[in-house]
Amino acid sequence: MLLCLYAIGSNAGLKRISAANADANDADLRYIKRRYIQVQSVRAAIVDVVNKIIEIRDPKIWGEATTGVACDSTQVSSWDQNLMTEWHTRYRGHGVMIYWHVDKNAACIYSQLKTCSSSEVGAMMQGILRHSTKMELKKGYVDTHGQSNIGFGFSHLLHFDLLPRLKNLNRQKLYFSSPKDKNKYPNLMPILKEAINWELIRENYDEVVKYVAALKTGTAEADAIIKRFSKDNYNHPVYKALTEVGHAVKTIFLCRNLSSEELRIEIHESLNVVERLNSIMGFIFYGKLGEISTNKKDDQELAVVCLHLLQVCMVYINTLIIQEVLSDPRWVNKLTPEDKRALTPLIHAHINPYGLFPLDLAQRLIIESMQLEKKQQEWEDLKEAV
Repeated sequence: MLLCLYAIGSNAGLKRISAANADANDADLRYIKRRYIQVQSVRAAIVDVVNKIIEIRDPKIWGEATTGVACDSTQVSSWDQNLMTEWHTRYRGHGVMIYWHVDKNAACIYSQLKTCSSSEVGAMMQGILRHSTKMELKKGYVDTHGQSNIGFGFSHLLHFDLLPRLKNLNRQKLYFSSPKDKNKYPNLMPILKEAINWELIRENYDEVVKYVAALKTGTAEADAIIKRFSKDNYNHPVYKALTEVGHAVKTIFLCRNLSSEELRIEIHESLNVVERLNSIMGFIFYGKLGEISTNKKDDQELAVVCLHLLQVCMVYINTLIIQEVLSDPRWVNKLTPEDKRALTPLIHAHINPYGLFPLDLAQRLIIESMQLEKKQQEWEDLKEAV
């Protein structure tokens, strides 16, 4: 099973991995994949690993547990015959998109396979609602294309802050609470647009809550609801009400963003982590030139979640290694806050992705024995104290 997960997640293929292991041939690996490895079971394994990462993190090194995730997508090449393959104007190529949700300490919380033209706002909401880990998400950091007025409206109703890094910040407009308040802001006239229609929100509030409840309970997909409430359906009363809520929430965010340098730094730091993650995923998914070479959607999703599983396993091991090194008394009080800010478990210089990979379960990592010795010493100290 370990060999299958590595073969799929690295895109090397079952046949190439079986060549290095005398105990498992290609037919055995294909049977294991068909019988035991499904998307939902791999997602359950990802949740267990992510929860373990959160549990073992030393707050003295990594800081207190975060409540936000950075959300972004990257393009992966795929066959032209694939029904999900589309041309991406920004990446200038054919392929599919993988959307990541990454916490500030580089653990990927959730991943999705999507088309190039599908809404990133819907993907962002889907991951925050369906991640299933121990993290209590209250913030979502996104790029310009991961936000919209509808997204701001839903984020407020779903009780999390949408914090975008806006490329077109100079073209944003502010909304005021009522028509009579416009004259209160003479210096803001060039960027004021119109008053918020609170009556429209009040009239359609019950219908809005129905859609929010459908998202929370999983009876409706976020992408489907975002498609329903698009500019093609701008006369829909719920769309209008959500847009008005979004205007109010976005105006509040813009004022916070302009007045708080700490908030801007927080957004940039979080989104830089997910940009770093995109390069790491390319390092792990190196087989077949990083191209998804199948037209079956189930196999494509399986490749994405296995890649996700390898990433969180790498972060788990690197977290243990870094904590083991920094547990040495010689490192006490040596790291400045700037040094700790540069620490990341997304290191891979010690990993060689090429060659043969024989699986020997009789060997164990050194960090495991160190952890065991430390626990035994703590147990001896506790017995002496008692």
